[in-house]
Amino acid sequence: MTIRPLDVTALLRQYDLRPSKKLGQNFLQDEQALQKITEIADIQVQDTILEIGPGLGGLTRHLALAARQVVAVELDESLFPALRTVLAPYANVRLIHADILKLRSADLVTAPNYLVVANIPYYITSALLRHLLAQSPRPRRLVLTVQEEVAERICAGSGKMSLLALSVQVYGRAEVAARIPAAAFFPTPSVNSAVVSINIYPEPLIPYPLLDTFFRLAKAGFGQKRKKIRNSLSAIMPREKAEQILLAAGIDPQRRAETLSLVEWGKISNQLSVTRHQ
Repeated sequence: MTIRPLDVTALLRQYDLRPSKKLGQNFLQDEQALQKITEIADIQVQDTILEIGPGLGGLTRHLALAARQVVAVELDESLFPALRTVLAPYANVRLIHADILKLRSADLVTAPNYLVVANIPYYITSALLRHLLAQSPRPRRLVLTVQEEVAERICAGSGKMSLLALSVQVYGRAEVAARIPAAAFFPTPSVNSAVVSINIYPEPLIPYPLLDTFFRLAKAGFGQKRKKIRNSLSAIMPREKAEQILLAAGIDPQRRAETLSLVEWGKISNQLSVTRHQ
């Protein structure tokens, strides 16, 4: 089946639609970019794909040609008449009107090793990643089109770490796989975008019994990230105890949260757990 370029502006006029600023709607219409995203997803013929925010179905068509099934979850009900028309030729697409943050992945996809593909606005990025990665079963790969700055934050290394980076990298290896100029979208956003590929590990890098402690420490550390780590952790424990745990974990209490690697956060989490059980 040949995919013809989608005329987004004509489709919006035909169905009397206006992109919602509230929902961060910028529809990706560049066919080369859509094809690139599909290639990055590395879809196998037996795969099930959970697409979040199909919009007008531009990317959904490419995914449907490559995969066994596409489950597309869209929050904006007004898009459904246009979506159904665009996706009518694709019998393997299941459209769902819902808020993805209120659904469990297990209720949407039953196939193991499913993929997630999404073009997501800034305001939902962190919440969506936490929602998808904290559930079971987790996808084997996420391919997300996000603002370029957000993509850089997700993939940052030691020295530029953030709570978002830690929250993703504890579950998988993240990399910026492509960059997409603002002109590829309609309406044209004020910033460029990038495609982040996150390949999920079989198990989190922090052992399950320590995950709650890990996230509690990281949230405290980045809650006051300009302070020294000893002081920022004092939000959840006495400063003297924080310094003791940091030193026992081999971490200089004078450092700041963004300079610590994921491995070092793991050492702090483990040391706090050991201290609790002594």
